[in-house]
Amino acid sequence: MKFGISTFVTDEGIAPDELGAAAEQRGFDALFLAEHTHIPSSRRTPYPGGGELPRHYYRTLDPFVSLTAAAVATEHMLLATGIALMIQRDPIITAKEVASLDRVSGGRAILGVGAGWNREEMRNHGTEPRGRGTLMDERVRAVQRLWTREEAEFHGEHVDIEPSYCWPKPVQRPHPPIYVGGESQRSVERVAEYGGGWLPRAGTSDLSGRINRVRDRAGWRVPVSLYAAGDDPATLEEYERAGVDRVLFYLPTVVRDETLRHLDRFAESARKSQLGS
Repeated sequence: MKFGISTFVTDEGIAPDELGAAAEQRGFDALFLAEHTHIPSSRRTPYPGGGELPRHYYRTLDPFVSLTAAAVATEHMLLATGIALMIQRDPIITAKEVASLDRVSGGRAILGVGAGWNREEMRNHGTEPRGRGTLMDERVRAVQRLWTREEAEFHGEHVDIEPSYCWPKPVQRPHPPIYVGGESQRSVERVAEYGGGWLPRAGTSDLSGRINRVRDRAGWRVPVSLYAAGDDPATLEEYERAGVDRVLFYLPTVVRDETLRHLDRFAESARKSQLGS
């Protein structure tokens, strides 16, 4: 089992280039960054975690800018969104951003995608919440088409792209992996359709059974990265038995020195887990 970091990068925490370098130096193989363009102050949509929405949601840096900074400061670590809100993203721009990240990193990009939860945020982007799943599917498929065809076009209910040239193309073939966030039945189906990986959250019930169903549905051993996990030793053992390929420790968005202390603790937990496996 591998270990990576999932976090929110903000203007109040450690810089993304230093974070990337510090994580890679401690042996982590992947960095997954969250995305929120903005948070409408009405706050009508309840926070799924309960209580007040944490401050870092308001101050998140653009994930692709942060991942590019981390790419320059690292050599081997995978650079991923966890998750990119495709219902709020133009597919042509997203295709170019991810392909550019894949180029500058030497083929280390992963596109983690999800449909989001903040209804006011998505409405500000012109997205009707009830139709966000279909919209996400079309945008992801359009991005794949732009990555893989010299002259690409896409015609759907929500996305309409005339025959176009869109470069650069990604380094990875056929394209960077697309990891699907979420635990619903439709998310399971998307994993099979997009052909990438699954990104469930820590605390998902019946994790082993769900992983088996995802892989059965896809017909191949889908890679699973567990998002926002803690470092309890017994729980890490459970994750490994369940078939998780990578645990993404949840790194709080705190000041630099405290961030480094968290990374040190996570690295020690990962080392002990690997010794015990």
